[in-house]
Amino acid sequence: MAPTDAAVGAAGRGLAVPAGVRRTIGGEASVEGIGLHLGQPCRLTFRPAPPGTGIVFRRTDLSGSAPIPARVDIAVEAERRTQLGSGPEALHTVEHVLAAVGALAIDDLEIGMDGPEPPIMDGSAAPFLDALRSAGVVGNGGRPDWLVLRKSIRVVDGESVYEAHPSLGLSLDVSIDFPHPLIGPQRTQCAVTADSFARELASARTFGFLHEVDALRAKGLIQGASTANAIVLDADGAVETTLRWPDEFVRHKTLDCVGDLVLAGARVRAHIVAHKPSHRGTVALVRALVQHAVREPAVYTVEDIMQVLPHRYPFLLVDRILEIEEGKRIVGLKNVTINEPFFQGHFPGHPIMPGVLIIESMAQVVGMLLMRSIADPSSKVVYFLSLDNVKFRRPVKPGDQLRLEMEVLQIRGMMCKMRGVATVDGQVVTEADMAAMVRDR
Repeated sequence: MAPTDAAVGAAGRGLAVPAGVRRTIGGEASVEGIGLHLGQPCRLTFRPAPPGTGIVFRRTDLSGSAPIPARVDIAVEAERRTQLGSGPEALHTVEHVLAAVGALAIDDLEIGMDGPEPPIMDGSAAPFLDALRSAGVVGNGGRPDWLVLRKSIRVVDGESVYEAHPSLGLSLDVSIDFPHPLIGPQRTQCAVTADSFARELASARTFGFLHEVDALRAKGLIQGASTANAIVLDADGAVETTLRWPDEFVRHKTLDCVGDLVLAGARVRAHIVAHKPSHRGTVALVRALVQHAVREPAVYTVEDIMQVLPHRYPFLLVDRILEIEEGKRIVGLKNVTINEPFFQGHFPGHPIMPGVLIIESMAQVVGMLLMRSIADPSSKVVYFLSLDNVKFRRPVKPGDQLRLEMEVLQIRGMMCKMRGVATVDGQVVTEADMAAMVRDR
């Protein structure tokens, strides 16, 4: 069985919000059912929230209860689930809900619940993703927070081993190994975007083993579990279900990681390698990320750009990335100063930036769009295949700031056609259509 049509179709709706703008939802959306572990009914309602709210839960069944932020400092250790808070107001098994929130890069959201645990639905994140999409993802004003890793870290929690490396986006490389004929060793790699999550992860269901049922229920867990909302495995295979992918198990573990990473309280930029991840281990990783990473506004600095592009002085001609809409457009800046080496000869006493270097600046911005989601950018290079309709409208001089706006016309595999406009103070200085291809270095 493939991912739900609703989940995949939803990937095409409601994300025309630039990466540099905070996001919430346009209206309310609800789901209801019983919880996986506590087995209690719950109606969960997503609601828009003001800028700066972050992701917060609210127990609507408890009079006067305070909002509970989805943050790692609120998380407590719990078996087989991610739990926020303790006592009667605690929230259990929030990871699937948060996975959908994180995949859509939603920054501000209130999640109302009239019970202690979200409904398990079919055991995946797809129903929550669909509900959020139906409400519409909208801009919310201001810039989001990013948690940016500047150096690699390693976290070990029991059998769970994590490595996190600097990256311009969030990508996951997850491996598991269970001694069962349907599982064994499995591995998946994913650059996490709304589209890739909907297509590759959202519909992957939680799973468990039949021989563990009695012991877990004796602890008060999996009270709401059934073959309708989880993959149940006996000694030979899956009970009363068909797998949606042969590697559905590692896909679900990756989904769990996406959800637990939301506890960072910001959009995480890191390439994470996780071996045998667990909820407790991923929460430990998030604590380490919060400690070692830095919070930055939603722009890519020149340090970030140098992680992706191979260009160096004197040929790195983009200073900052302001906006990215995946697969649609990218906006970059180039500050032009008299210290540029090309002004020595172009022209003495009358400094003018060469038009070919303006085009090169535009091309490097395109390279950022194409290369940023590649796990190892040092293994790839962008070749430009053609330039058409090039027009130079006015000269660019020292002191100007080039705003480089590139719009995607077509993407096919590793090839891309784009239209670009360079402006200074709102006036067009250069226009061009270009085609490029990502190749192995």
